[in-house]
Amino acid sequence: MLDFLKAILFGIVEGITEWLPVSSTGHMILLEEFVKMDVSPEFWNLFLVVIQLGAILAVVLLYWNKIFPFDLSKEARVQHRVNRMDVWQLWIKILISCVPAAIIGILFDDVFDALFYNGPCVAIALIVFGIAFIVIETMKKGKDFKINSVSEITYKTAFYIGLFQVLAAVFPGTSRSGATIVGALMIGVARTVAAEYTFYLAIPVMAGASLLKVLKYDGTMAGNEIMILIVGMIVAFVVSVAVIRFLMSYIRRHDFKVFGVYRIVLGLVVLIYFGMR
Repeated sequence: MLDFLKAILFGIVEGITEWLPVSSTGHMILLEEFVKMDVSPEFWNLFLVVIQLGAILAVVLLYWNKIFPFDLSKEARVQHRVNRMDVWQLWIKILISCVPAAIIGILFDDVFDALFYNGPCVAIALIVFGIAFIVIETMKKGKDFKINSVSEITYKTAFYIGLFQVLAAVFPGTSRSGATIVGALMIGVARTVAAEYTFYLAIPVMAGASLLKVLKYDGTMAGNEIMILIVGMIVAFVVSVAVIRFLMSYIRRHDFKVFGVYRIVLGLVVLIYFGMR
């Protein structure tokens, strides 16, 4: 029962930090220091990644009408326009954005985890990108954005955003959403558009990462471990729905500076904690 309560806690943290640009990895590392589950190390590594599937389902639910590429209405079938070409174009852009990080992740995932998945490296990434949010938002204050809807994102812009996503693949603590949002803001994408596009990118990226972990998993799962995984995913899903709605509402009226400040403070806390160990 205690491990199920811990799974709920991890699901809450995942659901909050996966979408806010504050680094889910940084929070998971800290939480892992104080909350231990009675599971095998192999399952634990799997749990931390696969729990993200619950968060992905929240995006699919909230944005289904924007990302489902088929119009199955009777009128569309009669007129032979079942394919929604604008959505197909969106998915091509999403895949273009994902290619750089996917290549890096497949080739060097284990290497980067071994080198950078530790408290000090995560703390540095938290602080650096926290500063980046503050600097970029200060530079953009009062200026108009060039791209104000997802449909205005070009294939070239999609590729540039994908290059920033590579930073998250290389340096844990950068935050996948943080890296893509910073990159999008730098090249003139409006805040709400940057956040929404980041949500879309999460679908193939996180699904791919989860699939990779499952394929590499060489252990066996006990019945309680399967239930722990399911509980974590369900909680991450429910919390993600609320957090995504909150974030989109918040950035319609505010900028990302508060998240930059939070990242810097969290980064300092992580540095101090691991420095005192």
